[in-house]
Amino acid sequence: MQQVTSPSLRKVGMGTKLAYGFGSIAYGIKDNGFQTLLLLYYNQVVGLRADLVGLAILIALVIDAFVDPIVGHYSDHLRSGWGRRHPFMYAAAVPVGLLYLLLWNPPTGNQMVTLAYLVGVVIAVRTAISCYEVPSSALAPELTADYGERTSVLGYRYLFGWAGGMVMTLLTFIVLLAPTAAYPNGQLNPAGYHTYAWIAAIAMTGAILISSLGTHDQIKFLPRANVARTTLSETFRGIGRTLGNKAFLMLFISGVFGFTAQGLTFALSVYINTYFWVFPARILGLFIIAVMLGVMIAFGIASYGTKHWGKRETAVTVMILYPLFGILPFGLRYAGILPANGDPLLFPLLMINTTIATAFGVAGAILSASMMSDVVEDAQQRTGQRSEGLYFAGMFFMQKCVSGLGLYLTGVILGLVHFPIGATPGSVTPGILRDLVTTYGASLIALGMLAAWFVHLFPLGGRAEHERRIAELAHAESHAAPLPGGEAEFPGEETGIPDGRLSPAE
Repeated sequence: MQQVTSPSLRKVGMGTKLAYGFGSIAYGIKDNGFQTLLLLYYNQVVGLRADLVGLAILIALVIDAFVDPIVGHYSDHLRSGWGRRHPFMYAAAVPVGLLYLLLWNPPTGNQMVTLAYLVGVVIAVRTAISCYEVPSSALAPELTADYGERTSVLGYRYLFGWAGGMVMTLLTFIVLLAPTAAYPNGQLNPAGYHTYAWIAAIAMTGAILISSLGTHDQIKFLPRANVARTTLSETFRGIGRTLGNKAFLMLFISGVFGFTAQGLTFALSVYINTYFWVFPARILGLFIIAVMLGVMIAFGIASYGTKHWGKRETAVTVMILYPLFGILPFGLRYAGILPANGDPLLFPLLMINTTIATAFGVAGAILSASMMSDVVEDAQQRTGQRSEGLYFAGMFFMQKCVSGLGLYLTGVILGLVHFPIGATPGSVTPGILRDLVTTYGASLIALGMLAAWFVHLFPLGGRAEHERRIAELAHAESHAAPLPGGEAEFPGEETGIPDGRLSPAE
């Protein structure tokens, strides 16, 4: 059984919060690229069938189910002078940027070759991202054990992640995919995607390095574990044990449904805004502003809800409201209430609705992540083991469902309604468009309600229960026996525990 120290109930400095959150720009760029651009690029520009693109992403997601927990396990067990998390974070920076660049420069001419290339590079991109995101996510519960402070720390993570991705997407639609004489529909211009790839790759690498360096001074405060070497089979038995934790399982299932709903929304929004509402690329870019505003509002909703109502209750509410606002415009259109396409009122009304829907969706994600931090202490209290990496690998896998199951479902829907390849705005028949939004709306409602139901079943209580659990863990550690043989975790380290944690190597 591993012996661990726990994080203290300390406040996290603003500089640390900003640095910690900044790294999520890399994931935000990758995630928004997968959600809004990847299917459009490979389907409408490269010419792959939408269902095949979705299948490629799904294959990569299945492999991710094994990669993420492995990264989490070895991150939990790593012994180094730079702690458990930072070596992985530093090592991921350059591969993430390079592989993302390759993703947007596929071979063409043979669909099977292009499909195989897509599958291989997507797997490589996801693996590289995992080597940063899984250890970085595990830092959140290690930085502080304070109930409300964790929501704040993770709020910055989501704020930077969403903002970084949105800014990159805004730049892409307004500048890089602007209409030209050769490509009046800028979304079909291959050169725009290639320029996007270079800018995104550099930004992703820079964000990871800045975040890793900016949180490096926190290593001495982070809990360290004295962990025995385990085999790969033991690793996966540990994964099985995490799934046996009801609190984790409820969040995991809820997250799969919730993040799939978000992925479906983002992937189809480009098609819907281009072909149903018939907006040009520059207008599509402006929707990103509404999304960014929604993310900022979500930060406030999550913090206020945590303080006044509790994480679980707030999460259930916003997860129900998210799909309802998501389908509202289509219901109003077919009810004859929403202005017609081309009416100057249509765009601002849709912007407002997008802001509200995004705020509810992102607030649910922030609260789920904060609740996952609470699961770590609950598991430690019951098992004596603290395994942030494994639990946050599960959370990160949920996030990847955005671009995995969401994109796959998008491809299936586009195939079911027989959406044409290389279509120009205004050329798609009303029947296909009606089938598209109807199928999307039904899917969104089902996914959102299932996400809300499973988070409703989350068994851990609110602030009072959390604080009692932290106090009990602190008491147990203060009366724990010294490490076997008086040996430090790292050679040359002292084992004195002045603040409830192993002192760092000098």
